[in-house]
Amino acid sequence: MLFRSRHALLAEATRCAVARWSQGQALSFNIERAAERSDSVTNVLVNDGKAQSIINYARDKCGVVLGVGLGDIAGKAIRIAHMGHASAPMVIGTLSAVEMALRALKIPHGEGGVGEAIAYLASEVAA
Repeated sequence: MLFRSRHALLAEATRCAVARWSQGQALSFNIERAAERSDSVTNVLVNDGKAQSIINYARDKCGVVLGVGLGDIAGKAIRIAHMGHASAPMVIGTLSAVEMALRALKIPHGEGGVGEAIAYLASEVAA
């Protein structure tokens, strides 16, 4: 149960960031219904065809490896993992690399996704 709880916590923090970024209209959740989203990975659609640019920037400039879209969303999405031996700081680092890429590549997005993720984690993880 501990692993499920941690994965759910990290997944929701990731979803908080993606929800904020989605306000810029260039990004959206691949799975529209929140109840159907995975606690192991979040697929983010990149509506302007710059998914690979985000992946490349995160890898080349930040040393962070993002997943590629698979199947029908190949070339149209990034995947952010929050499973296995992941921790809150690791996920925040990944989200920071994505937000840095969005800004550097001038991809329209709602500002403050990482802040939203941190606020969520701070509210859910007792001092």
